[in-house]
Order: sequence, then C-alpha cells, then structure tokens
Amino acid sequence: MVMLFSLAWNPLQLYLFSSGKVSMVRVSVLNDALKSMYNAEKIGKRQVMIRPSSKVIIKFLTVMQRHGYIGEFEYVDDHRSGKIVVELNGRLNKCGVISPRFDIGVKDIEGWTARLLPSRQFGYIVLTTSAGIMDHEEARRKSVGGKVLGFFY
Repeated sequence: MVMLFSLAWNPLQLYLFSSGKVSMVRVSVLNDALKSMYNAEKIGKRQVMIRPSSKVIIKFLTVMQRHGYIGEFEYVDDHRSGKIVVELNGRLNKCGVISPRFDIGVKDIEGWTARLLPSRQFGYIVLTTSAGIMDHEEARRKSVGGKVLGFFY
C-alpha cells in the first residue's frame, strides 16, 4: 500500500487515511442526536436510537414531544453513557442546533424566529433559560431570555 502524505492534510485526515476506516467525527452530542433523528425521519424509520444521551437532549426531546413532533421516548441505562430510543411519527421536517449558543433577550426572539423558522405559526426555537429549557413561545410568555440551543419544524 502506498502512503502519500501531504502537508495540507490535518491530523484527522491522516488518521482516517492511515487506519483505512472512516468514522463519524463528534461535533456536539445534541447535534449528533438531532442529525440522527432527522436522517431516520427522512428515510421513513419509525424509531431511532440516540447515544450517548445527556440531560440537554432529554429536555430538548421533551419540548419536541410536547408539541407533537415526536412520539414517546425512553431512556435506557446501559451503565455507560446511556441511550434514548425515540418513536418517530413522521411530522418532523427539519431540526438543528445553533452553534455557538447566542444570547438573546425577550425582544430578540421575534427576529430569531423570522430568521430560523419557515413561518410564524410553524416550528419552534428551543432556548435554555434561567427557568429551564423551553420553546420560544413559553419564554416570551414568561418574559425570559436565554441562549439559543436549536430549532425544529
């Protein structure tokens, strides 16, 4: 096997090239979870397994479930990082993470909804606030700002 090394390659590319296998690079746990849900929804799967799990993912899924975009989900403790099995119902069109997590006030929520969502009555932005993780409508009702975690519609 001929090994070609270029100075323009980063260390990750060199590792992937030398090992012969390509694996997913972990960007963020929440981003990977939402991306796997979106991909499973696109190909028509009825459920998806997310691992590793975190409290932020569980709260994000709770907001999605409250608005009917996903069905039931179950946390499975495997004595490692845990996994979550999510039932999909075919209603999720797009979901994503906003990185970096921008600070927004109550007055800025309207601008972010116009920028991220397809229409005013369609979709939700998820914020992490001092009152917990909630959607933009609940944050506006409670008049609290926070950091933008992501969106779904």
